[in-house]
Amino acid sequence: MKNKEDSVFFDKLNYILDNKELIKMIINGKRNKSSDLKSIIITIVELKKGRKLNFVYRHETKDITKNYEFEEGVNLIKEAIEVDFYNAEVYSNTENFSLTSNQNGKVQFKTSVPTLQPLTAFNHDRTKERFIHTTNNVYLRELGIVNANWEVRREMNDKYRQINRYIELLEPYLSELSITNNYEVVDMGAGKGYLTFALYDFLSNTKKKKINITGVEYRNDLVDTCNSIAKKADFQTLKFVQGTIEKTELPKIDILIALHACDTATDEAIYRGINSNASLIVCAPCCHKQIRKEFNVTNELSKVVKYGILKERQAEIITDSLRAMIMEAYGYKTNVFEFISTEHTPKNLMIVGRKFVEVNPEKQRIIQNIDAIKNIFGIKNHYLEILLNI
Repeated sequence: MKNKEDSVFFDKLNYILDNKELIKMIINGKRNKSSDLKSIIITIVELKKGRKLNFVYRHETKDITKNYEFEEGVNLIKEAIEVDFYNAEVYSNTENFSLTSNQNGKVQFKTSVPTLQPLTAFNHDRTKERFIHTTNNVYLRELGIVNANWEVRREMNDKYRQINRYIELLEPYLSELSITNNYEVVDMGAGKGYLTFALYDFLSNTKKKKINITGVEYRNDLVDTCNSIAKKADFQTLKFVQGTIEKTELPKIDILIALHACDTATDEAIYRGINSNASLIVCAPCCHKQIRKEFNVTNELSKVVKYGILKERQAEIITDSLRAMIMEAYGYKTNVFEFISTEHTPKNLMIVGRKFVEVNPEKQRIIQNIDAIKNIFGIKNHYLEILLNI
C-alpha cells in the first residue's frame, strides 16, 4: 500500500480476519460519481467449503453477492480502496476502525470503540444484524415495541423490522454526507415518532454525530407524548413541534424526511427540501389523488386508465416518476425503491434525493421530458411544478 495509514489499516484488518472477529465492513464514497456501484458490504460466512468473505456489491438498482477466500478478498478490498472508493469502515468484535481519503490524496486512519453486537457464528442463516438494539433502549419501551425485559413484543415485530429496514436503507446515503455539528434534520409528519426516534438513536448514539432533529406533527397530543419520551430517553437534541409541512417555521434544513405524507403534502415536503437546498430528501409518498384527477388521456393509452384500479396504479407511477425527475432537474441524484414489502403495506415506495450539483446543466432537457410525459396523459400540471414555479 502507499502509506503508513494504509499499512496500519490492513494490518488490523488481517488480524481481525485471522481471529474471525469481523462483523461487517463497508466500502463507499465512490471516486467515479457516474459509476453504478454505490458500495461494497463485506461479512464472513460459513459455507460447506469453509469460511469465506461474502461481498455484496450494491448497485443503484440491484445487489450482486459473491464469496471469496480471505486472501483473494483482501486483495479485492485493496483494489477497491485504491481505485473505486474513498472510504472503508470496519466493525469488529473488539473495535471499529476506518480509512478515509480525498481527491487530494490525504489519508486518515481512525479507531473507535465497537458499536455493534459481537458475532459468535458465521452463516447464511444467522439472525439479521439490527441497526437499532433493544437492551436499555428507553424510547423502544415507551413506544411499546419492547417489554420491561427489553424483548420485542410479538405484536410489534413488524414495526421493529420496519425501523431497522428504514435505517438500513438510509445508512449508505447518510455515510456519503459530511455531517457536521448542529446538522439540522427535519421529519415532516412524524406521527408517533417511531422512525424519528430510531434515526436520532442511530445518528447520535451509533454514529456519534452531534445533530439536531425536529419532528413536525399536526396533532398536539402526539407532539406532547413524543417530547415526553425524548426527555425520558435523554435525547437532548431531539424535539417535536406542532405544525404543518407547509407552514412550520424552521431555521434551516440539511436533511428532510417525509414518510407517508398524503397526496400533495409529499410535494410540499419536497418543495421545502429543494427550497432549503437540503443535502438529502427522503420521502415515502402516500395517496396520489392530484394526478389521477388530472388524467385526460385521448390517445392509445386511454385503455390503460379505463379501469379504476389500473388508473390508480398508473397515477402512482406517473406522480412519483415526475417527482423524481423534478428533483433531478434541481440537482438531486434520485433513486426510487421499495421501502418495506407489500405484505405489510401497499404504500411501499421510497424516493431519496442526494444533492450533487447546485445547477443541473441537464435541467431544461429534463423539464422537456416531463412535459412530454404530461402531454401523453393529458396532465396540465404536477403540483410540485406549481410550488416551484416551473
